[in-house]
Amino acid sequence: MENKLIKAYERMRERVHEFLQNTSGDIVPTLQDALESAKEQAVHLGELTKDEAERVKDYLQRDLHDAAEYVEQQRGELADWLRFDVQLVEERIWDSLSKLVDQTTVELAQLRERANLLGEWHTGEITGPGTLVCTKCGEVLHFHKTGHIPPCPKCHGTVFKRPSD
Repeated sequence: MENKLIKAYERMRERVHEFLQNTSGDIVPTLQDALESAKEQAVHLGELTKDEAERVKDYLQRDLHDAAEYVEQQRGELADWLRFDVQLVEERIWDSLSKLVDQTTVELAQLRERANLLGEWHTGEITGPGTLVCTKCGEVLHFHKTGHIPPCPKCHGTVFKRPSD
């Protein structure tokens, strides 16, 4: 089950990227449109149940929102948000992630109302590449690829945030 959701997160990220790249004409798709399309496709193809697809969509949206907010507020780079060497991230993942973060930055104002709900990461959830900090003891966890969030290895805490500095 865990591996299934990790693969689904990666597929959904790729589908969101493709949706945004392949949409043409006068209609400009939003990230939310792309996320919904990717979620529906995962359910339609029988890859995920509706509940699983909704969870994976929420995980991906949370990660993209957080990265975009960092880039916008800190006037930083996506590589700074990851807080480790970007060469550790596969090129295809980096390319997709950076383009999605750019799109998300543009739409950030629309997502602000959900910011409070999307500001925490919990053990058992899936997250993409980046760094999380345990809210209980401050232990830093680095994710070089998509994976399940484990309990804190130091204190067994289950709630994490992105580093704030």
